[in-house]
Amino acid sequence: MVNIPADLKYTAEHEYVRVGADGTAEVGITDYAQGELGDVVYVELPKAGTKFSKHDVFGTIEAVKAVSELFAPLSGEVIAINERLDKEPALVNTDPYGAGWMIRVSGANKSDLDELLDADAYKKQIG
Repeated sequence: MVNIPADLKYTAEHEYVRVGADGTAEVGITDYAQGELGDVVYVELPKAGTKFSKHDVFGTIEAVKAVSELFAPLSGEVIAINERLDKEPALVNTDPYGAGWMIRVSGANKSDLDELLDADAYKKQIG
């Protein structure tokens, strides 16, 4: 059974967003996405300070069976990256919504967040 937490927002490209109390947004890939990719062996992430727009490619994820681009679910500036993924990329598989997060973003636009899928809509998308 795929884990789809109700408190997160989702993209059609299988990224999730967790908005913190301070307004920053944590981004990663969903449990469904990591399951489809298989064993993650490498994650390439941007440097802190990188700015991007919604739908821009912000990195890549490499698994045994595929390499995929990571798409920004919202506009903003990267304020932190999960440096543990350099040495432990499998965290994306074992804990995608916890230790496997990828980037933290500030300056997220509320309208970008409003356009994301809620848990029910994401469930319907993946069937």
